[in-house]
Amino acid sequence: MNRQLAENTAGFGPHELGSRSDISGGVGYTTPVAEVVRFGVFEADRNTGELRKSGIRIRLQDQPFQILLMLLDHPGEVVTREQIQRRLWPDGTFVEFEHSIGTAIKKLRQALGDDADTPRYIETLPRRGFRFIGPVESPPAEPAS
Repeated sequence: MNRQLAENTAGFGPHELGSRSDISGGVGYTTPVAEVVRFGVFEADRNTGELRKSGIRIRLQDQPFQILLMLLDHPGEVVTREQIQRRLWPDGTFVEFEHSIGTAIKKLRQALGDDADTPRYIETLPRRGFRFIGPVESPPAEPAS
């Protein structure tokens, strides 16, 4: 496994990388999801941990990328700060969560060219969390055999 993939997937099992999981924090359902998710001129590749704009790689750190995947897995739904905290920082991790989440969201918005005041992709719901509001393309259906 290459180093970048190892860094981007640290702490996640195979079921979390290739499937959508219940973000409530408990044991939940998993459903298959596309490895590459397209939205607008962007695509997020779960396997490589890369964000691309019109095919060109956009530099984005792991935490903002993991938040993006959470939002893309649940478009139109609120992803709470607590859900983000549970996914990014395991129990026993001591960080200033509010500041760290805010910094990660800011970096994600910069990478997407998004603005908190007039969002195209990520909407902030004060004291609740965030919601992905942009269109997410469904992967093409696989041909029946």
